[in-house]
Amino acid sequence: DLAEIIGMAIGIQLLTGLPLIWGVLLTVADTFLFLLLQRWGIRKMEAFIIALVGIIGLSFLTEMFIAKPDLGEVALGFIPKLQNEEALYIAIGIIGATVMPHNLYLHSALVQTRKFSRDEKGIKKVLKYNFIDSAIALNLAFFVNAFILILAGTVFYKSGRTDVAEIKQAHELLSPMLGTNLAPTLFAIALIAAGQSSTITGTLAGQIVMEGYLQLHITPWIRRLITRLIAVIPAVAVILINGENNIDDLLILSQVIL
Repeated sequence: DLAEIIGMAIGIQLLTGLPLIWGVLLTVADTFLFLLLQRWGIRKMEAFIIALVGIIGLSFLTEMFIAKPDLGEVALGFIPKLQNEEALYIAIGIIGATVMPHNLYLHSALVQTRKFSRDEKGIKKVLKYNFIDSAIALNLAFFVNAFILILAGTVFYKSGRTDVAEIKQAHELLSPMLGTNLAPTLFAIALIAAGQSSTITGTLAGQIVMEGYLQLHITPWIRRLITRLIAVIPAVAVILINGENNIDDLLILSQVIL
């Protein structure tokens, strides 16, 4: 939950100017959005998640068109290479953010919510759909992460700004370097959408794992509220002790652990 809280809080701050601590506390309220979506049913929830992922993808794709990256350099970027230990640490974080292991349980469970016959043929069909579902989701996550890296490489690295290490700094520099106010706005919207979609999928995955493995049945919105409040504690503690400066380090660490 930690990355979702911090990501959304930073997005809210960039869009509205609200202090980060208030953004973190505001994320607790999305528990009630989850409750509303759950009442609408699983298909509506799926549609909402797809819409959020679409917003993220379109936001970064639009920024890529504005940035106009060199396609030859983009192709070379797909060849794995690490410059140093710091790059390895960030790469591990990117893998954690892309794969999000708990979501593999979610895709399996969502496929099972559809009607299918419980014979061998029906089970093989469901397994095939689960494979397709997971492949699409993971590749979408891969391309979104690729868009972010291509954007950063084109806008900052190629212009010599190798000092850009924080989300807020990147947001501030997007407008002057790309010559449009649309880029930082899209960046903030994508951050909020990413935090919200990760929150919903994380909550559903947690519910599936708890009920499936532990046979522990708790009302989803209550479990959502408990886990969110627990995750808020380290985020608030870091902000109160260190201010808003090292919050990005906590964000990356959470993805490396994942």
